[in-house]
Amino acid sequence: MPISFKLYAVLVADSILIYDHMATITDEITFIWCRPKAPSATLFLVNRYVALFGNVYMLFVYVLPASDEVLWFRYARTQLAGLHLIYAEVSTLVLQYVLLSQPNPSCQSYLIYREVLLFLQQIFVCLILTLRTYALYCRNKRILAWMVIIGSVLGGVTAGTLGFRSSTLVPGFNCFESYSQKIAVSPGLGWTTLLLYELLIFVLTVHRIYKTRGLSLATSRRNIIGVVFQDGAMYFAVMILTNVPNIVTSYCGPNTIRGSLATITSCMSVTLISRLMLNLHKSVDAGIFTNPLRDDGHDYGSDVFSTEIDV
Repeated sequence: MPISFKLYAVLVADSILIYDHMATITDEITFIWCRPKAPSATLFLVNRYVALFGNVYMLFVYVLPASDEVLWFRYARTQLAGLHLIYAEVSTLVLQYVLLSQPNPSCQSYLIYREVLLFLQQIFVCLILTLRTYALYCRNKRILAWMVIIGSVLGGVTAGTLGFRSSTLVPGFNCFESYSQKIAVSPGLGWTTLLLYELLIFVLTVHRIYKTRGLSLATSRRNIIGVVFQDGAMYFAVMILTNVPNIVTSYCGPNTIRGSLATITSCMSVTLISRLMLNLHKSVDAGIFTNPLRDDGHDYGSDVFSTEIDV
């Protein structure tokens, strides 16, 4: 059952990512490919296609039914049982012990690639969130510096626990991994620091919109303020619903399902960020670099935009 849960979690995550790509491909062509390539559009494409191609590749590797380890496991078990040297149950335990002591190099490579992919996806997501907030605060260097410092501290705390991270391959079931309770601190801590940084971004966004226009204008999607606020609120709410269970299972779940929800959490963050950026590009080519300004000499119902980029 835990192994099936891991597989289903990966299938659900990739299905969400692929479905969203198919559902928004028309808007992507219209508002990204057919318009001048702004830095925001480049970030959108990198974020979306690194996640798409990387997760599809990982899915194929994840479900391959005939790795060398599996074939050798089944063949050796059949030979031992057929020769009546030992009972099949005993042979299974012996082979499992051998496999655990000599893990398949291909599975080790897969696990490394998977961790690198998850890391890159979240780096892109945090970069986009940071630049979006930086533009929202009129390219305030002090705000940018504080976000970079806080992000670096949170990332450093996570990196400091990497030495305690380890996993055990479950033999006979492709490249499934399980974490013991003692060494699950790093995966859980990494997602916890990500959630804290997303909370910081959400608080800064709400504060800026409230100080600039008030939350009354943020209830309508007819202006850029409403798009930024509503998409930001949607992003944070969905990430709470997906990342909290991911963190809880990393610390408190059975060993064989720890980290199972990491792929879902990562794919949801990429999907929501892509939607947020696409909605902004429907209004203005600058995308996440759009800077809504407050002009005291004008009616607050009309938005004034600055599409200058100063990164």
